[in-house]
Amino acid sequence: MPIKRMWGGRFEEAGDDFVNHFGASIGFDQEMAAEDIQGSLAHVKMLRATKILPKDDADQIIAGLRELDQQLKTEGLNFSVDNEDIHMNIESLLTKKIGPVAGKLHTGRSRNDQVATDLHLYVNERLPKVTEALKQLQGELVTKAEENVETIMPGYTHMQHAQPISYGHYLMAYFQMFQRDVERFEFNKKHTSISPLGAAALAGTTFPIDRLMSSGLLGFDKPYDNSLDAVADRDFVLEFLGNASILMMHLSRLCEEIIYWCSYEFNYIELADEYSTGSSIMPQKKNPDMAELIRGKTGRVYGDLMGLLTTMKGLPLAYNKDMQEDKEGLFDAVKTIIPSLKIMAGMIKTLHVHKARMEHATHHDFSNATELADYLATKGIPFRQAHEIVGELVLKGIQTGTSLGEIPLADYQKINPQIDETVYECLKPKVAVERRQSEGGTGFAQVRHQIKVAKSILKE
Repeated sequence: MPIKRMWGGRFEEAGDDFVNHFGASIGFDQEMAAEDIQGSLAHVKMLRATKILPKDDADQIIAGLRELDQQLKTEGLNFSVDNEDIHMNIESLLTKKIGPVAGKLHTGRSRNDQVATDLHLYVNERLPKVTEALKQLQGELVTKAEENVETIMPGYTHMQHAQPISYGHYLMAYFQMFQRDVERFEFNKKHTSISPLGAAALAGTTFPIDRLMSSGLLGFDKPYDNSLDAVADRDFVLEFLGNASILMMHLSRLCEEIIYWCSYEFNYIELADEYSTGSSIMPQKKNPDMAELIRGKTGRVYGDLMGLLTTMKGLPLAYNKDMQEDKEGLFDAVKTIIPSLKIMAGMIKTLHVHKARMEHATHHDFSNATELADYLATKGIPFRQAHEIVGELVLKGIQTGTSLGEIPLADYQKINPQIDETVYECLKPKVAVERRQSEGGTGFAQVRHQIKVAKSILKE
């Protein structure tokens, strides 16, 4: 039996079922059911206040919407693909509940500004949840860093041993990366907290609506200044997806190192059993699957961003049906980044640090070569010359299996007679780390300062 569409007056045929299903979005935009009801409540309250709708009609609509909202929260609502999208489904359910007066709800608005409003509300609602999950992860990083201020590990460049560092310093590097992620998502709020409601299809409306009122009822900072812009752009979603992609990149880098560090070759850390899996054939395996999954999910969030960028890149103003593709990637990103953050927080909290193994890795790796070059520079040797001398000593040490700390004092004094026994102290990895007290450095006092500042940031 042909379906009577709410917009079907101009059409002679109902359309093929396959085509109708292809064009429908209710399969995914029902995710915004609560936001759609919220937006409609604000709209009808504004219509009542401006006397565009009679009070009795508006009150019936408000009561019906509240019933639907309660039903959504308790038992859920049944949606039909025949009604295409969440907006038509909610209006259809409202009509069944209160009768034809429900049709007055759409006065002074369009599905174009309605969907944009729902999407703004959806992102607005999720932003605090993302930042909360980020801060929980930051808190675990700070706790683990505080436990490991004086845990020594090799620092790497090019995945080669570079200089010894504090493991606490390493962890605080990720705290700082995630702090910038927090700030990016917080800034995103500036562009999501703008109301498209009342822009209608693209040109505004002849009804004497009060957009400031409906914007305020929805908790937005202000309405969009231009009706075309209000319905045509999705840059606030792109901003969210861009922020999500940067966040996932940071998570993926940390995961990559977790995977390295818990391998047999490194053995710096061990993940808790709950964040690991075994092998179906190799009994000895303890695989860092949760870290690998987060690393893998990074690609899907990048895809969400690139998908919407590509969808939006050639669209003329104002609304186009292409923009129906703006939602699934956003929903997917939200459902990916929040669990990823929670899993990462759990991994950091429960991982075991093999402190002795970490420090042992710094004793015969020549990562104290810079310390020796700096030491020679304090004896008056130009740094470039000192660098050359130490490079030759490292080469000889590699050839003879001798570390810098094992070179006899007499050999050092051939380089410069001012060198004394203190050279061996400065070559100790822990001393080398402790002495790096430049601001933001890996020195223990500096790391403790970073942790103190981080704690105050998390309390804000």
